[in-house]
Amino acid sequence: MKIEVTAFPRAHKGSGASRRLRVTGRVPGIVYGAAQPAQEVELDHNPLLLQLKREAFHASILDLTVNGEKAQVLLRDYQMHPWKQQVLHVDFQRVDRNRKIRMRVPLHFVNGEIAPGVKTGGGVVQIAMNDLDIQCLPDDLPEFIEVDLKDIQLNQTLHAAKIAMPKGVEPVAKLKHENPSVVSVHVPKEIVIEAEAPAPVTEIIGEVPAEGEEAVAAAAEGEKGEKGEKAEKGEKKAPAAEKKEPAAADKKEKGAGKKEKE
Repeated sequence: MKIEVTAFPRAHKGSGASRRLRVTGRVPGIVYGAAQPAQEVELDHNPLLLQLKREAFHASILDLTVNGEKAQVLLRDYQMHPWKQQVLHVDFQRVDRNRKIRMRVPLHFVNGEIAPGVKTGGGVVQIAMNDLDIQCLPDDLPEFIEVDLKDIQLNQTLHAAKIAMPKGVEPVAKLKHENPSVVSVHVPKEIVIEAEAPAPVTEIIGEVPAEGEEAVAAAAEGEKGEKGEKAEKGEKKAPAAEKKEPAAADKKEKGAGKKEKE
């Protein structure tokens, strides 16, 4: 499937020029590779945004037209605004039809519902990788790689080396060496969540004061205690005072008796 992209030469460079360009509804970009000098370009924003939402746009040879000249390119990178649906920049790489290219190609898993491990074994398809790094000539680049699960058994794992590749396509050397797991079928583990035992309930008769109330009550009791102690001390001292008063009265009576005698 051919995907055509139209771009225009970009005269002004720099971050300020790029900001002004985005205001006009254009996206700054660059085209490089194939032993040619890099070319600054600009593209219409909305058509580019729609293309970026297509899976094939990320893993296909694109026909790029710049000022009437056509070139075959690959989408190598793009930047999006942190929260807006706005493309900030895009990079394209020219391809040489006689040189192998390296691309990350999406995987499409089919027939998972009729796999023996699912249909009769009660397992679930568990996908570990959604795409693969491959290398091939530009003309052999697939839009995606189909992974057929019709024969996968329960507890069986399919590794990268066992994925059937299209003609002229092979995994990169790192994948060949590591041979990671791509997809497997397993019975899902049951997650048992134990119910927490309710805390024992102690029946309390009467009203329990809050922390603040307890402090106030304790302070009040302390004051009452102090007053009680003072009152008791006062009561103990009172009889001593009463004893002194008769002694003073006796002295007065004795003085009066002496005067009468005189």
